[in-house]
Amino acid sequence: MLIRFRLANHRSVRDEHELSLIATEFDEGSARKTGLKHRGRDVSVQPVVGVFGANASGKSNLLSGFQLMRDAVRDSFADWAKIPEAVPRQPFKLDPASRRETTLFEIDLVMGRDPVRYTYGFELSDERVEAEWLHAYPHGRRNVWFDREAGRPEAEGGEFVFRGEGFRGERDALVRLTRPNALFLSVGATLNDPQLSAVHGWFLSHLWPVSPGRDIETRLRWTRWRLAHPSQEGDHRQRIAELLQAADLGITRLDTDPETGEVRLWHRTPDGGETPLDFHAEESMGTHAWFAFLGPMLTALDQGSVLLVDELDSSLHPALVAEVVRVFQDPASNPHGAQLIFTTHDATLLGSEVLDRPLNRDQVWITAKRGSGETEIYPLTEVKPRKEENLERGYLRGRYGGVPRVTAGKIVRGLSGRETKATA
Repeated sequence: MLIRFRLANHRSVRDEHELSLIATEFDEGSARKTGLKHRGRDVSVQPVVGVFGANASGKSNLLSGFQLMRDAVRDSFADWAKIPEAVPRQPFKLDPASRRETTLFEIDLVMGRDPVRYTYGFELSDERVEAEWLHAYPHGRRNVWFDREAGRPEAEGGEFVFRGEGFRGERDALVRLTRPNALFLSVGATLNDPQLSAVHGWFLSHLWPVSPGRDIETRLRWTRWRLAHPSQEGDHRQRIAELLQAADLGITRLDTDPETGEVRLWHRTPDGGETPLDFHAEESMGTHAWFAFLGPMLTALDQGSVLLVDELDSSLHPALVAEVVRVFQDPASNPHGAQLIFTTHDATLLGSEVLDRPLNRDQVWITAKRGSGETEIYPLTEVKPRKEENLERGYLRGRYGGVPRVTAGKIVRGLSGRETKATA
């Protein structure tokens, strides 16, 4: 379960920013208990967070920060030695000084049947891993598994500090095998250290980035795979069929073509019968988008994973987007505590408390672009909206920031002016 994510000097996110899923006093009953306590009180986190903002404000860059962190954990040991650049990072480009500054990634998560909080992070330069750390908090007390700093050149992978008996692995052997441009966590997991493998495995199995509007073939294969492989929740075929029917796409059932092995979606006919349509040639892009999204969504729900979705509203009707949010909000449909973090322009998700809006005040974050080109990330709760407030109206009117400053008719007048000049 994800608690928070910190990021700095990645694409348009120059300054350090934190995305926190911890419930605040604005929580309206949707938060889930983590099993942790802070100062005697239960710590709860939100199952859903929606990130709103104007075009090019940095929404996608925030999610790509998760992606780059996951890729680094997965690839740094085996793959970074093969690439021309020592460390594949993407610092803020609009100020040359940012190239000389490190890129920061840090994540707080909860794992285990007896829940334990872990904080894992690292800082990257163009040449190497400048710092890396992993701390555990059994019984609420910090236990430093390791702290790493780049240190002197002769220190190879860096200078390591292990405090106490929290990390019980082969410390010296793992340090010797850690290159300057490889993460210690990746090295330990590759060499099957059980403690480091558990944290490493969370990134690979419980952090899923997807985009409904892009790379649809990958997600179609994912959904087809779920159809063919039952999980602990049972056969996915019936669940996917029910979700397709609930989307009001005219679909009655699904099966597999006995000759080609291709998925077939059957549709109602005017005479009360049904007929299949060719999935690639005859089904709509909206049907493709919804079908492709079901595989990642069901995987996250079954595994209790974090699903990161860029542009959730791309190719999906607002009513479907709202239902996806409600699926993650409802403990009955989300019994394993999966979480959804998504970017969107769909202000109808905010709506009014009276109209049963899908997102609560505590689940809305805003990205805004500063004049210098940097992204600012902040929660809606910073402006302290009232419970009964119509968040959609307030957002669209610019009360909370994160909307483009477009003068009415300016684009039309600009195009008309160019047309007049060209004619003249």
